[in-house]
Order: sequence, then structure tokens, then C-alpha cells
Amino acid sequence: MTNAGGDHAPHSLRSSFVALNVGFDLDMTLLDTRAGIAAAFRELSRRTGVTIDTDIVVRRLGPPLRTELAAWFPADAVEDAVTLYRALYEIHAIAPAVVLPGAVASIDAVHQAGGRVVVITSKLGRLAELHLRHLGLDIDEVHGDVFAEQKGAVLKALDAFAMVGDHVADMTAGVVAGVHRVGVTTGPCSATDLDAAGAEWVLASLEDFPAWWRDRDLSWPSGER
Repeated sequence: MTNAGGDHAPHSLRSSFVALNVGFDLDMTLLDTRAGIAAAFRELSRRTGVTIDTDIVVRRLGPPLRTELAAWFPADAVEDAVTLYRALYEIHAIAPAVVLPGAVASIDAVHQAGGRVVVITSKLGRLAELHLRHLGLDIDEVHGDVFAEQKGAVLKALDAFAMVGDHVADMTAGVVAGVHRVGVTTGPCSATDLDAAGAEWVLASLEDFPAWWRDRDLSWPSGER
């Protein structure tokens, strides 16, 4: 995976000329990263002396790092906390992450249909790539440091087919981009939350995705493109 012009740019492994791009969120959609994130936050707390409730942190994964850190640090200390946390993340958070059930089969299902799997995450792209390489997932592109409407802009640029995610912000991204929205309830948001945010389908987990995918008419949301 290569970064062509900044963290928002694609990291491409496969041919770029494939029409069917499917966006997947990372944390709590493809990967369970809670243990490692908690470990990194505990170390951040130890080094800075700032009390952080890691149980609260891992219950609301999804929004950008700065949003979470702003809940614990004064405004003038957030940027330093971001820098330190990201350094600690590489040490403490990569190895503990695990692939969520159904993730590998879902990736394979998209590839078998001639599609491309694009990870679109609020996590820094470089850190997302470390996770994916460590776990050996077959991902075509990574777009990092984007959230909600910013994810929607990435989906638009990709002329994507669908967005799959566990957070209401992923559904917002899909609505903004005019792509299919598939929610999974493996993260902090309930089926009701995802539905209200614009999900067209809500699955219990990615274990249900391959069967759902096989049953789809792979047509674009707004007709022929």
C-alpha cells in the first residue's frame, strides 16, 4: 500500500480500474481494536498524568482522535496528546487487535464479484495500514483521517457502490455520497441508531455480509452510472 499525496490519498494494491468499490470502516467493523486502544490510552494517561477512563473511550470508538482527546485534555494540550498517543499506538495497539468474525469472508466476497475493498477510517492511514499488514487482510486501498461527511467525499471520489460500517457517521458518509449503506451492530451504535442515520440494511455482524452480498442485485443506488 502506497500513499500518493497525503493521508487522505489512496494506498493501492490492485489495478485502479475496477468499477465496484466498497468502502469498509476499520474499528469495530473489520477489526476489534478495543484492547490495544485501551492499552495506548492507559500509557498516555500514565505519561501525562491525565486521568482517562478507558472503558468509556472504547465504548464510543468511531469519531476522530482529537474529538476523544478533547474530552480529557485542555484545548491547548490536545495536539501534543495526539502526537504522543500516535507514537504509543504503534507500540501498544497494533498487536492486540483481532479480525472480527466474518471480515475475511466479506472481503473475499467483494473480491470474488470483481470488486475492490477500500478501508475508509478516521484513524491515521499509516496506523490503519499497520493493522492490516499485521493481520494479513487483503485490502485494496486505505483512506485515513476522515470522518462522516469527509468519508462521503472519499466515497464520491471513488464512485463507490456501498459503505459498510458500525457507526452512524458511516451511514452519514453513505448518504452524502449517494451510495448503498450497510450498518453492522458490532460497534457502539444500535440497529435503531444506524437505521435513523440512513442505513438501508443493518446486519448483526459481518458474518451476515457474504450471504447478504450474494443476494444483492449489484446495481447502483441511483440507477445506471
